[in-house]
Amino acid sequence: MSIGRVNPGFTLSDQGIDTTGQVFYNLLEPALVEASIKGGEARLGNGGTVLVSTGRFTGRSPKDKFVVRTPSVENDIWWENNQPMDADAFDRLHADMLDHLKGRDLFVQDLFGGADPANRLDVRIVTELAWHSLFSRTMLRRPERAELDSFTAEFTIINCPSFKADPERHGCRTDTVIALNFDKKLILIGNTEYAGEIKKSVFTLLNYILPGKGIMAMHCSANHATGNPNDAAVFFGLSGTGKTTLSADPERTLIGDDEHGWSDNGIFNFEGGCYAKTINLSPEAEPEIYATTTRFATIIENMVYDEETRALDFEDDSLTANMRCAYPLNYISNASKTSLAGHPKNIIMLTCDAFGVLPPIARLTPAQAMYHFLSGFTSKVAGTERGVTEPEPTFSTCFGAPFMPRRPEVYGNLLRDKIARHGSACWLVNTGWTGGAYGTGSRMPIKATRALLRAALDGSLADAEFRKDANFGFDVPVSVEGVDDTLLDPRRTWVDGSAYDAQAAKLVSMFAENFGQYVAHIDAEVKAVAIG
Repeated sequence: MSIGRVNPGFTLSDQGIDTTGQVFYNLLEPALVEASIKGGEARLGNGGTVLVSTGRFTGRSPKDKFVVRTPSVENDIWWENNQPMDADAFDRLHADMLDHLKGRDLFVQDLFGGADPANRLDVRIVTELAWHSLFSRTMLRRPERAELDSFTAEFTIINCPSFKADPERHGCRTDTVIALNFDKKLILIGNTEYAGEIKKSVFTLLNYILPGKGIMAMHCSANHATGNPNDAAVFFGLSGTGKTTLSADPERTLIGDDEHGWSDNGIFNFEGGCYAKTINLSPEAEPEIYATTTRFATIIENMVYDEETRALDFEDDSLTANMRCAYPLNYISNASKTSLAGHPKNIIMLTCDAFGVLPPIARLTPAQAMYHFLSGFTSKVAGTERGVTEPEPTFSTCFGAPFMPRRPEVYGNLLRDKIARHGSACWLVNTGWTGGAYGTGSRMPIKATRALLRAALDGSLADAEFRKDANFGFDVPVSVEGVDDTLLDPRRTWVDGSAYDAQAAKLVSMFAENFGQYVAHIDAEVKAVAIG
């Protein structure tokens, strides 16, 4: 039996899903909130929020993600970074998951990945949990009612948390699996309730499809000057580096907080919502994001709350440090109505340096920008992946290696070419530690980071006096209004200068060792700025 807002001649049996349960098509937020609570998946929070727990999976499971190895993608996939799955094993996985779904109620959302109509991806998402359907509808682009009448899915995602994979039969690692089949235009997700796997699967699809069209797919947030979409900025960075926080600037218009494309016409958001970390969220530091935690249909994920009042505890990370809220973009008062902008005037690469070595901001040449983009140095923040309990220094190429199906140089060359063509200024911003490494130093003051970014974006920082960094070769400002000069020179923030030197030498060595894998694939200009 099918129930829903619109079902234009489509049934799940068209895709091999044969269930005797009810199928709910394109339900709107009120019905999804109601179904989530009625089904025992969630509890009602203040303001009509949806309080959910994802169980033992409170972050992504990158080691359980696979790409089906077929002749059509054999030469395009970066196999050193993407685990292969045999096509026959995928077929067995698919058949067993379909059999598992028989008799179950299912929820279907037809959605867009991408705000640019010329370059969006039409995605059908099938879930067995109502709140996963609400999450999908919140995070992706929502078609108008009339658009659903002619909607045809290019890819389908089936998310079945109650299904456990068989590693021997299905060619996977554990009973949890995320499997992408580009030939069959199908993604299967099993045995994880962490909703982030859905949005990152769509991001991975776009990261494969768009570069083939000459479009840069970016793991970044973006905003533009109020009233001027041509004064845009993008903020690259892994989870926990500040993409969401720093792009939500009340003095600028938010385009999006996580995933964007850069075409010949400018930049566009892939998503229709934001997925913000809520640990230590405060109304003083982040009033707009904080306000969403009491707005109707916002999903509150893995947060501790008072059983009687349902008041949220933003400091209790006993469930996970990766507690989050998911809300539609229009809940941010200064969000762009189109999610489109011109070519970025400024490119910010956010890094969370757990070594306490990097300055709070540095200016990069185009060659240095490609070098740091390919290096992708940061620290994995606690909770974003299973098993990460404290900051771990890491190199995640393109600031998003887990979502990159193609080789890094594909994205690096696209970025360099677009920077050269459009004259974007490039900056490396450290939101990590200062005055010492993790455990000794302290996090970079967000007030200072905001002041430095403001100066970079309004153009005044370009006129500052700069010094050449002895370890990394980039330019670092000597003095910026509103920022302590000492903070701009990391060595001076350490009690023991020699200890800083030793830590810096260690980090330089790590950069050099990591970049060795790209040397054969880059040109002389980028090799010339390589560190170490």
